[in-house]
Amino acid sequence: MKKTMGIALALMLAMAGYGFGKGIAETDSFVLINGGTFTMGSPEDEGGRDDNEVQHQVTVGSFYMGKYEVTQKEWYDVMGTTVQQQRDKAGDSTLYGEGDNYPMYNVSWYDAIEYCNARSRKEGLTPAYTIDKNQKDPNNKNSFDDVKWVITWNRNANGYRLPTEAEWEYACRAGTTTAYHTGASITNITDWYVDDYTTRPAGQNPANAWGLYDMHGNVSEWCWDWYDDYPSGTQTNPVGASSGSDRVERGGGWSGADRDARSANRSGVNPASRFHSQGFRVARNAP
Repeated sequence: MKKTMGIALALMLAMAGYGFGKGIAETDSFVLINGGTFTMGSPEDEGGRDDNEVQHQVTVGSFYMGKYEVTQKEWYDVMGTTVQQQRDKAGDSTLYGEGDNYPMYNVSWYDAIEYCNARSRKEGLTPAYTIDKNQKDPNNKNSFDDVKWVITWNRNANGYRLPTEAEWEYACRAGTTTAYHTGASITNITDWYVDDYTTRPAGQNPANAWGLYDMHGNVSEWCWDWYDDYPSGTQTNPVGASSGSDRVERGGGWSGADRDARSANRSGVNPASRFHSQGFRVARNAP
């Protein structure tokens, strides 16, 4: 009886906007990230830093973030295809980790967008994206992207979506200002990166302070934004440039170096590409 009452109280508090721990309300698969202001980018003396990480102040609103990278079981339950089939689409000859709780990989940005909409429809939510496959996006400048669907984001929809680059870094940092949410460095005890030769099941390493797993390494994660230089000045809920050649990936992956997994590290990647260390996690708007 006491346990039932405790669960009911926890649910009521979460619905009312009260969090657990440092203002973070958790469910089995999502964490409510309360909005705030942070310094995005890295200081000039950070090891492994790139010139595209100019520090600036950013404010983001509250949102839900997946505790884990989308797993192979979650993908199969929504899309009906396996990691082997994704490998074949990518033209890869090797599987780099297979199992229900392994992250899905060999996923293009377009694949991730389709997953978000399909999962939203399956759960009775309003899809976040409108996908027009009959036109080529004039804002897509990538000559190697042979897809170029026109994707429109309904920012008021309650369905699943990719996090923005700013949301991703804010959630990854979880209040830290160091190169990693673990501090100045990471090891393969806390994160999966270059010394690993495959993906690993989601959630085996410790979560960050806000309850998110595998934000450094395992698979890199697609974000919504076009890759571009950061705008100057402070920003509120930025969504990236209006056009570009590549979409942003964050977090590094099992085949990359530790510097690639830093909280501030950012990569621009052809949205049509599928790599064996490339996956994603989903977000949703907070009420």
